[in-house]
Amino acid sequence: TGARDPVGLVPSLDLAFSALLQDLEQRGLLDETLVVVMGEFGRTPKLNTRGGRDHWPQCWTIYFAGGGVKGGRVVGKSDEIAGYPVERPVNPSEVVATIYHSLGLDLEAHLPGPQSRPFSLVDFGTQPIRELF
Repeated sequence: TGARDPVGLVPSLDLAFSALLQDLEQRGLLDETLVVVMGEFGRTPKLNTRGGRDHWPQCWTIYFAGGGVKGGRVVGKSDEIAGYPVERPVNPSEVVATIYHSLGLDLEAHLPGPQSRPFSLVDFGTQPIRELF
């Protein structure tokens, strides 16, 4: 397993993720199916005293595939310990806008909210992560 993956989950994720993408590609569904692998936060860049990692919202990784996303792209860069973004940080609203864009939704659309007050799909001016498309 090793210090970066103390419980050995990464190899299982790699196999499942690659198998899913291969299956979608073989069936001709990858272009119309967006696959996103993410959590709601990252993990501390250093192990804690129990050999694990704690919640860390400053920096984390997200994988996008299919759904119009061009493969092999890396957006952003962290510092040498993966603790903080140092180049092209991406915020959560851009992630949501990227998913909506891939689904073909109009980012300027409004939904009916409470008391018929319009509710924006994303905050004004929020754009998808254009480097992925």
